[in-house]
Amino acid sequence: MVFFNKIFYNDKELRYIKEAIESSKISGDGLFSKKVQNLLEKKFKAKKILLVTSASAALDMAAILINLELDDEVIMPSFTFVSTANSVLLRGAKPVFVDIESENLNIDVDSIEEKINSKTKAIIPVHYAGHSCDMDKLVQIAKKHNLRVIEDAAQSVNAKYKDKFLGTIGDIGCYSFHETKNYTCGEGGALVLNNEFFFERAEIVREKGTNRSKFFRGEIDKYTWIDVGSSFVLSDILAAFLLAQLERMDEVLNRRKEIYNTYYEGLKNLEKRGVLKLPKIPHYSSSNYHIFYILLNTEKQRDKLMNFLKKREIQALFHYIPLHESPMGKKLGYKKGDLPVTEKISRTILRLPLHLRLSKDEIYYIIDSIYEFFTSTRR
Repeated sequence: MVFFNKIFYNDKELRYIKEAIESSKISGDGLFSKKVQNLLEKKFKAKKILLVTSASAALDMAAILINLELDDEVIMPSFTFVSTANSVLLRGAKPVFVDIESENLNIDVDSIEEKINSKTKAIIPVHYAGHSCDMDKLVQIAKKHNLRVIEDAAQSVNAKYKDKFLGTIGDIGCYSFHETKNYTCGEGGALVLNNEFFFERAEIVREKGTNRSKFFRGEIDKYTWIDVGSSFVLSDILAAFLLAQLERMDEVLNRRKEIYNTYYEGLKNLEKRGVLKLPKIPHYSSSNYHIFYILLNTEKQRDKLMNFLKKREIQALFHYIPLHESPMGKKLGYKKGDLPVTEKISRTILRLPLHLRLSKDEIYYIIDSIYEFFTSTRR
C-alpha cells in the first residue's frame, strides 16, 4: 500500500525523548518546550509562541482571549476542519460561513465585507494546504471594521505570505503538529501571539486559569485561580520529539517541494487535456507544500478515480465536508447551495500521498496510475 501519510523520524527524535525522560520533567514547559518555543520565535520572528496540546486548543484559547461572547459573530470559510467553528460555538458565539476562491481554496476575501455587521467580532482565515489568502486585503478589512484576525495556520507552519510567516500576521495564529502535518509530535499545536495585549492572559488561560507560569519563574510566591482556562500545556516528551522535527524544518520543506513539483510536472499534460485541474499557489504565497491535490470535473469522476487508485493500493483521499452542509451547519440555518464554490471543491478534490518516506518509484507509480485511469473506459 502506498499510504497517504507516513511519519518520518530518525535517531534524534528517540534520543531527545530519552533525554526528556531522564530529566524527570515530562510534563509541560520543560527544557524541550522552551527550546521549541525559542526556535519558532526566532525562525518566524514571532513576538511570543506557546506550545499547546493541539491547534484546536490554540483556537479555543484565541476565542477566549478575544472575549467572544453570546451572539458575537466570527467570519470564516466553510471549507475547514470542525475545530475552527467549534472554538467559536463553545463561547456561545456564531460562525458565519463564506465561500472560498476556486484558484487557491482559501477564503474569498472579497465576500467578507458583506457579512460584517454590528455583531461581528473577528475573521478567521484558514490557510489551506500551506497557501495563503491575500492577507493585506483581509487585514485592511479587519482594521476598517475594528475586528480581530485569528489565523488558522494549522496546515501552514513554515509557509509565508510575502515576507511574513503565516500565523504571525493577524492578532493570533494557530499551528498544528498533528500526525498528518509536515512537522509532528503526534498531537500538538502552538499559539502565536502577535499582539502584546494578549501575552499575560494567554499564559493564565493556558495554565487552567491560574498565574502558575509566574510562580514557576519565581515572580510570585504562590499561584491562584484568576481567570477561565484549561489544561492547554503540551507534554515535554512530545516537545522533545517535535524539536528534532523542527531542527530540520527547511530540509523537510525542500523535500516536500520536490515531491510536489514531481507531481505537478507529471500531471500537467492531463490539465492541458482538461480532465483535471492542478493546485495554484498565489504569487504572494510561499508554500510549505503540505498538500498536493487535484480537482476533477465531477464528483462521480473523483470517486471513480479514488476507487481506481485504491485497487492499485494507492491511498488517495477527499477532504472536508463543508461545515455549512453538516447537521450542525443546518442547525445554524445553512443549506446546500449557499456556498457553491465550496460545495464543488469538496465534491471534486482528491489529495495524493505526500510524505518524506514516499519513494520516487511510488510517486511515478501514482502518476502512471492516474494516466492509466484517463486512458481506460473507467473514466
